[in-house]
Amino acid sequence: MSDWRADTHTFLNALIRIPDSDLDAFARTMIGADCVWDVAAPVGRLKGVDAVLDGLIRPLRRALWRVHRRDEIFFGARNRRHERGNWVCSVTHYVGIHDRDLFGVRPAGRLAFVRSGEFYRIEGGMIVEAKIIIDLLDLMRQAGRYPLPRMLGTEMLFPGPATHDGILPNDPARGDASLDIVEAMIGDLHDFDPDTFHSEAQTGTHGHWHEDMMWYGPGGIGSTFGWDGFVNHHRASFLRAFPDRRGGNHFCRIGDGDYAAFSGWPSMTMTHRGDYLGVPATGRSMTLNVMDFYRIADAKIVENWVLLDYVHLFAQMDVDVIARSAAMDSHFS
Repeated sequence: MSDWRADTHTFLNALIRIPDSDLDAFARTMIGADCVWDVAAPVGRLKGVDAVLDGLIRPLRRALWRVHRRDEIFFGARNRRHERGNWVCSVTHYVGIHDRDLFGVRPAGRLAFVRSGEFYRIEGGMIVEAKIIIDLLDLMRQAGRYPLPRMLGTEMLFPGPATHDGILPNDPARGDASLDIVEAMIGDLHDFDPDTFHSEAQTGTHGHWHEDMMWYGPGGIGSTFGWDGFVNHHRASFLRAFPDRRGGNHFCRIGDGDYAAFSGWPSMTMTHRGDYLGVPATGRSMTLNVMDFYRIADAKIVENWVLLDYVHLFAQMDVDVIARSAAMDSHFS
């Protein structure tokens, strides 16, 4: 019997590399005619196969010479949320020489690892829905045209799982247990000290996070180590800027093996009440599209990969990070 998760994995890797002359016909073998793909700013909603090809796949193929996918995590399961359905998700990089503009991001003619978080709903062997966040801020950094102040955490390539087993783990029962741990953590995140930003239930013997937790954040934030690193290099600044943030509005939550993932579109609603990454408070209500991917070890979260639609977030602050980056000279020039 065919494995819909493995079939989707094979298809997506072939889609980005297949010869141009075969692309249209091949895409229609697994992308539903009436599909809807939501892609992070500035792309937006794409309806139908032609829109997906013209709005996302062909731009990636044009902008990155000899582009290919390098999947770090890829798994699938039945969605636990009310929409249900079968979903696959991935943390991947689109790898190639960035020698043409990609969605307005100017190239430096150098090797680029364009990180992407992706969720796909599968019905009858076809992709009928997708949500995708491509980290354009990190691509701007790689091109030498980073438009914001330096990142709070460490600027780095997203690594794969330390255990190197994130591709099609295929253990649904353990995946349910992994997702249980993540959902318990989500439930406790809103309980925190407003002065220290510490959450009592998150760490320690009975906490949800491993003492050696790795938190891999997107462009604009960077990556951190340990709970204190997470607080100091991301959480404190975010909660000062958006103290009333509310999350958890997820369209998908799935788990497989030692992995779990969720996404909301949008996931967060909040008010911009404090300065954030060089932008003064606007007092505006804002939303944020979010994707989180987790690895569990010893019943605790030990690795977390995070994709955030920051191009859209900053647009809500009247900051066009793509235009700002495009106006800069690359420091590689």
